[in-house]
Order: sequence, then C-alpha cells, then structure tokens
Amino acid sequence: MNSQARPISVKRIADSTVRRLSAYLRFLEDFEQRGLTTISSEELAKRGGTTSAQVRKDLSFFGSFGKRGLGYSVPELAGRLREILGLGREWRVVIVGAGKIGAALAQYRGFRQRGFTILAAYDNNPDKIGRTLDGISIRDIEQLERDAVREHPDIVVVTVPGEEAQRVVDRVVRAGVKAILNFAPTQLHAPADVAIKTVNMAMELEGLSFALTNRD
Repeated sequence: MNSQARPISVKRIADSTVRRLSAYLRFLEDFEQRGLTTISSEELAKRGGTTSAQVRKDLSFFGSFGKRGLGYSVPELAGRLREILGLGREWRVVIVGAGKIGAALAQYRGFRQRGFTILAAYDNNPDKIGRTLDGISIRDIEQLERDAVREHPDIVVVTVPGEEAQRVVDRVVRAGVKAILNFAPTQLHAPADVAIKTVNMAMELEGLSFALTNRD
C-alpha cells in the first residue's frame, strides 16, 4: 500500500474533519480486532454515515493512502491516523473543577488507553481538597500555576460553572498551558496560540432534536 505523508497546516483542517478522522480510527481498530486486513473507503463511509468521496478527501489532506481497487491496509491506516491525531505519545492532563462532570472525567479509564494521563484535579472547595477520585488527587486551585511549572501539563479540562470559567482560563494561560477542553456553558477567550475546544451539551442535544424533528 502507498502511504506518503506530507506537512499540513492545522489551520487548514476543519474540526469536522478531525472528528471524522477520530471516528475512522475507531472503526479501523474494530476491524483490526475482527482480523480484517483491508478496508475500502465505501466501508469506512458506511460506518461513519458519510460518503466515500468524503473519506478520500479527509485522508488526502495528509498524504496518499491505499490503492485504487485494493482499498486501505487496516493496520497501516490505523497507525497513520494515530500519528496524525497525536496518539503516539503521552499527553499530561489536569482537570479544574471536581464537581460531577470533573469527577466523572477523572474516573474515566478510557483516557489512559488513548495516551491521556490525568495528573490531578483542582477545586476551591475545602471539603473536596485533599480527597481522591479513583486515585486522582484533588488539589487546591491556588496550586495550579506552581504545579504547572513542575509537572508541565499539556491539556487542562475546565469543568467549573460558567461565571468562573474565564478566570480559570486566564490562570491556565498564565501557567503556560496551550490546550483547553471547556465544559463550562460560556464563550471563553484566550490568546491565539492557545487552542480551546468547547463541549456544548445543549448544542449536541439540539442537533439530535433537529434530526428527530426533520426525519423523513
């Protein structure tokens, strides 16, 4: 199989493309477990609810994969997608906000399987500080910047109430962290070199309600 990578500017890649790449990887890993060695763009498209043309376009941003009439090598394409998605290394993660969402994320064991190591959770509630969540310590938020100098987290997950979120993000930026996953229901602002992804539960539910309302 031919797989030739080429440099790509992240700014050219839409979030929707990255989400599809992540989905393709999960499908490929399922195929690997089932012992399948090759897969076509049509089969990937069917699993992902898209078109074979879209699959080929998504992959074309990163190089040439597979051969016409033969499809893609499952292990080879899965390996390349792991590289593209940055899953070939460990990513150090901290969670700010040890409420219900933060606690659930801290205890989710699937993160480690994908290379995401939760270093700690932070909170300002004295009743939570010093406790643990499935072995993850809950620290005082006042330690965040000091700990960041020592532990160098790559990603901060923000699960605090909306009115507190911007203050937390400002602290995260001062601590030198360049990637933030935000669960707070608010629009956040950060310098251009800091990547922020917001998980908006209301929008996801509205997308489902739209699908239900507009079914054939």
